[in-house]
Amino acid sequence: MTEQQLAGPLPDGEAQSGGESATTVLIAFAANLAIAVAKTVVAVITGSASMLAESAHSWADTANEVLLLVAERRARREPDESHPFGYGRLAYVWSMFAALGLFTAGAVVSVWHGVSALFATTEETSYFWAYVVLGIAFVLEGISFVQAFRQTRREAATLDRDILEHALATSDPTLRAVFAEDSAALVGLVIAGLGILLHQLTGNPAYDAIGSILVGVLLGVVAVILINRNISFLSGQESDTRLRDSAIGLVKAMPQVARVAYMRLEYVGPRKVLLVAAVDLEGEHPETQVAYMLRDLEHEIEKQPIVTDAVLTLATPEEPSL
Repeated sequence: MTEQQLAGPLPDGEAQSGGESATTVLIAFAANLAIAVAKTVVAVITGSASMLAESAHSWADTANEVLLLVAERRARREPDESHPFGYGRLAYVWSMFAALGLFTAGAVVSVWHGVSALFATTEETSYFWAYVVLGIAFVLEGISFVQAFRQTRREAATLDRDILEHALATSDPTLRAVFAEDSAALVGLVIAGLGILLHQLTGNPAYDAIGSILVGVLLGVVAVILINRNISFLSGQESDTRLRDSAIGLVKAMPQVARVAYMRLEYVGPRKVLLVAAVDLEGEHPETQVAYMLRDLEHEIEKQPIVTDAVLTLATPEEPSL
């Protein structure tokens, strides 16, 4: 079963995606920590505004990976009496904190420093080590991005989505965050490198400062996208039409079900949905038997790994079939 295909077992790759997401975050954390330290040292040595913006970016990303690991851990807690649908939505809360951190520590600091650098006097310095660190950072960020890209591509193929579509639509906020942050990091490194190069070629430090501002704007755009996606899932994001159609097909295929008149699937966490449906049962049965039939159907649906809880009610005769 995939997020779009309720009938049938979960493919191995999709079933293990939760664990792979944690691996993806750990790789990103290690890469960003090493890069942040290196960028900070070189920013202090060179006084480069773009490099300082990049160091702020990497420190923000490093802190974000910690928040994403917290999100992964807390969202995996089993349902209990106080949280009958589990703790999956905590993943979106902690991912929201990470996105807000990217916006404040990354975007705001970068733009502020870039604007300040436009009106500051700077001394000429060698940028050799800046280029070295940017090159190393590009390699390390590339390794992290490849991991996120592979996971995203595999899941997208399983769900019949484009890679970018799946990165935005996936119910896994940690995968989306790492994919977006690594993509922004690679673009930011190119911007920072160009800013430093133009500063060297022209002797005008404004290019370096503009590079810092552009990096900040890039981070701000990414942060806003991530914040909006987490808000959508926290506020009751419904599944896409493909998953809904597959769920309708699953319930219709059950021998006791004559038709389906209503279906709603709401995400309650990464790869977890609450299924609510109204059905018409085959034949005429006493009220008690109908109640048991509905409970049995719910339990059968809940065997699907993506369904945290299923709630079935009887449809009225005038309700149209789906």
